[in-house]
Amino acid sequence: MQTPSLQTLVTRPDLGLVEGRDALDSAKRSCDQPTLHLTPNSLAMIIVTRPDTTQEQIDHIVDRIRSWGLKAEVSRGEMRVVIGVIGPEDKIREKPLGAFPGVESVTPVLKPYKLVAREFRGRYSHVRVGDVTVGAKEVVVMAGPCSVESEGQITAIAKEVRKAGAKILRGGAFKPRTSPYSFQGLGKLGLQFLAEARQVTGMPIITEVMDTKDLELVCAYADCLQVGARNMQNFSLLREVGRTDLPVMLKRGMSATIKDLLMSAEYILNEGNFNVLLCERGIRTFENMTRNTLDLNAVPVLKSETHLPVVVDPTHGIGVREFVPAMALAAVAAGADSIMVEVHNAPEQAKSDGEQALLPADFEDLVARVRSVAVAVGREL
Repeated sequence: MQTPSLQTLVTRPDLGLVEGRDALDSAKRSCDQPTLHLTPNSLAMIIVTRPDTTQEQIDHIVDRIRSWGLKAEVSRGEMRVVIGVIGPEDKIREKPLGAFPGVESVTPVLKPYKLVAREFRGRYSHVRVGDVTVGAKEVVVMAGPCSVESEGQITAIAKEVRKAGAKILRGGAFKPRTSPYSFQGLGKLGLQFLAEARQVTGMPIITEVMDTKDLELVCAYADCLQVGARNMQNFSLLREVGRTDLPVMLKRGMSATIKDLLMSAEYILNEGNFNVLLCERGIRTFENMTRNTLDLNAVPVLKSETHLPVVVDPTHGIGVREFVPAMALAAVAAGADSIMVEVHNAPEQAKSDGEQALLPADFEDLVARVRSVAVAVGREL
């Protein structure tokens, strides 16, 4: 089958290939979907059902909650169902939530982050990126170059990482750089090259969105939106990605605490998008032998505090090629649901961060070792 030209190609994971400006306009994701927001006067309550509660009783509880103008989020565990209730505090407190047949307990979420809190779901969330699930038993490997530089470059690297075992392709079309004179990315053309690589390999793509004005364009191509470390507290951007139906990977800011990261994620969930990945990518400390300090403490802490899947980016965390594999293995051992690794087939020619990118052969070796560690900690790859 002949592939449409890059000038007209637009890709959407739910629509396949569409062509032309009109098709792009019709494929744009709506940012106007109504949702119930938490406010300073809002409350989140957790309803836990008994093991013998019937589906009819659960449906009745949910229907009544929604009839009161409250929001209900249902999570199913092995033995019990957890129903998260969101709405104005005065309205929630006047309702007899504990009186429903089948209810075992009703508990308020007292943490400042309500929707992100593990108690709100009562189980770990699974986030779908294309046809890949992050947060289940399998450790998912994301890989690709820092920047998309050409169609040939991204497609060749995509084939290499796919063959080695990567499930999601990463690549930057818009690049936040410290210097305004550094390579800033190819923009729309880079997104088109990523779409071509997805067509060739079948891998879903994750790429960064830096500005609200670019969101609709990036949504038209991406399977997962990345909010970078520098934008972790760009609250306007967080709200906007929260109104899309694409999964979002939120990177921890280089000077942010774990609580800061969770509160930023709360902005996204509060707009209605619960498909969020949290990424530890290193924080800035007094240490200068490495690019950052990869805070692997964050992995078990996040797993205890939130239901959201945790991704670790050892490439940015340490910033030195020879040490990236060791930190990737440590991340899996610490409980990460996914790792993101930069790979380049000619790092000496890379337009950004070539010094920290693995060669394809080294990446292939790393994936084999990651598989062994995953099995050792009860996971799989």
